[in-house]
Amino acid sequence: MDAANFTVPPHLRRIAIEGAILVALGAMMGVLGPYGTGEAAIVRRYVYWLAAIVLGGAIGIAIDRAFSRLVASLGRRVIVNSLAMTPPVMVLVMVLNTVVMRYPLGWHDLGELAWRVLVISLLVMTIRALVWRPPAVVVEERRIVAPPLPEAEALFRRRLPARLRTARLIALEAHDHYLKVHTDAGCEMITARFADALGELGQAYGYRTHRSWWVAADAIEAVKWSRGSGSARLAGGVVAPISRTQAVTLREAGW
Repeated sequence: MDAANFTVPPHLRRIAIEGAILVALGAMMGVLGPYGTGEAAIVRRYVYWLAAIVLGGAIGIAIDRAFSRLVASLGRRVIVNSLAMTPPVMVLVMVLNTVVMRYPLGWHDLGELAWRVLVISLLVMTIRALVWRPPAVVVEERRIVAPPLPEAEALFRRRLPARLRTARLIALEAHDHYLKVHTDAGCEMITARFADALGELGQAYGYRTHRSWWVAADAIEAVKWSRGSGSARLAGGVVAPISRTQAVTLREAGW
């Protein structure tokens, strides 16, 4: 067999990873020596915890595979597996206490033992679940705004000076009986009522964001909200205010 083309079967790779996790956890418990095991000789302590974590973890993995189709939620599976594995792991620990630690446990120790085993089981199964959790699905959402039809803005564009009639319309800003027209070719003050301009742009794709502002939808780059109102950053660095009244329209549009 060509070594360059050899690949480890997925099930063997998973078994190896599972084993490495359990051995690492067992070694860590041997270092910490919880529940009074720190007083035991170092070799005996390591043998005890490696056997308890590796064999107990194997029991938990077997139970997890049996319950995986019945319990879909990862968090619930950790709890169900930990509860289900506690009784058999208790038996394992009692054997290890007798054989390795040479300290047999009596019936009066079962309550405390059950709690200790459940806590360790939850720790082991949680770490294992985190290792094998499925990757998060990232959904990229893009806002696609169709450019306005030429005829939708044609009537209003007749008000503009010749140099701006073919420019990209960004926003309108009302100033009494004047309008400040923002385009990608510059700004221009024209004589016009804001209400008349809104009527002429009624078919254009844009939003009234404030009592004195109208913005083209395709010019909005970002929206910043603050206590119900906000501001819209537009193309060309223009910033338009968003009133509480008009915020509803922007939010319904996805901003």
